[in-house]
Amino acid sequence: MATAGSAIGLGSLWKFPYVTGENGGGLFVLAYLIFTFLIGVPIFMAELLLGRTAARAPVGTFHDLAPPREKNWKILGWSCAFASLLILSYYSVVAGWALNYTLMSLLNFTKGKSSAEISDAFNLLYTAGDINLLWNFLFIGLTTAIVFRGIRKGIEFWSKILMPALLVILLGLFIYSTTLEGFSEAFSFIFRPNPGKLKASGLLQALGLACFTLSVGMGIIITYGSYMHKTDDIPKTAFTIASMDILVSLLASMMIFPIIFTFDLSPTEGPGLLFKTLPVLFAKLPGTLLLSTTFFILVVFAALTSTISVMEVLVATVTETFGWSRRKGALILGGLVFILGIPSALSGSGHLFFNWAEMYGKNFFDTVDYFSFTWLLPLNATFIAIFAGWILEKELRKTAFTEGTKWLFLFKPWLFLVRWIVPVGVILIMLQQSGIIDIDAIL
Repeated sequence: MATAGSAIGLGSLWKFPYVTGENGGGLFVLAYLIFTFLIGVPIFMAELLLGRTAARAPVGTFHDLAPPREKNWKILGWSCAFASLLILSYYSVVAGWALNYTLMSLLNFTKGKSSAEISDAFNLLYTAGDINLLWNFLFIGLTTAIVFRGIRKGIEFWSKILMPALLVILLGLFIYSTTLEGFSEAFSFIFRPNPGKLKASGLLQALGLACFTLSVGMGIIITYGSYMHKTDDIPKTAFTIASMDILVSLLASMMIFPIIFTFDLSPTEGPGLLFKTLPVLFAKLPGTLLLSTTFFILVVFAALTSTISVMEVLVATVTETFGWSRRKGALILGGLVFILGIPSALSGSGHLFFNWAEMYGKNFFDTVDYFSFTWLLPLNATFIAIFAGWILEKELRKTAFTEGTKWLFLFKPWLFLVRWIVPVGVILIMLQQSGIIDIDAIL
């Protein structure tokens, strides 16, 4: 449940719906499903087996499992840790938005407002730098406190409570969304492939999203793999978590898009889509205050199950490498994450780096998101696949995969995928996004 909580967080609730909206739904969703199982899941398995075999954090894992003359592979572990640090710095800002909406819901902010006014409330929040800093600080403090207690007492305990609660409320909201006028249009938007709405470059975005929502490329799954027993079934775990991830992503979309089409909102609202749409629905329901507050509390919890796993990577890395205690590592890293997150929290207000957007074409928040999503995660995922498929000792690789599983027949297909399909697919993402190739022009 802790590993599922890592994969099923704001990536499924926040990023999947708005990226789907920007890419026209339908065919994009189909591509996402295919890439999740052909690329995301094989990398997920690779990270689990590497972590379980070495029983260490990412840096120690690649150092220990690399051949004697190739110890520079530990740089890949540091790259994973850096990706975790960078992503956590802006991911916690989004989680802070959820905390803010929890308080707004508790104060019944939708009362007496039109749908447009409720939706526009997010724009006010996005430009309020001081408020973003406050909620970012509180959320990072909450994350740090849980990791401070450790994997068993903190992360595992809360994941067992929060994940089932999240799934229950998502299912309930999905059932209600089936009664909205825009449900049929939303269903067609999400599940009916329409080639005219998706460019070839959008397929590559689906591939990147499959990696992002499963939390691969950050060392999270390696770290959680280090806590697994030899009797745990790696393939079964990977497919179970991927299926849960897809379920939550689709449930979130089927909550949001019926609202969009019922109340004439835009599916291309970008990062604020979740916060602009759900309150509009809650305002139309009986028990608005209770329902809205409960939902955003669970969004915060979903974010927590992800951020505590990202923080766990960082803490495990510094405790192994520098000999720090868990408590010292959690406190120092929590402070560092908050400092690094300040520019992202102030991006909407323009109170810092005034000329950033003009110079780079995106504000600081979007720049960090783009750099992490487009470069760091794909690059890390590619080298993890190469390491697992080509560098890891042959017999050790087979033993690590088959130990504890009854799905022995999956070893050869998995090996083919991590050796050939995964690297080629991820490299295509990088080439497309860098402008070196143009898939749209080629096809």
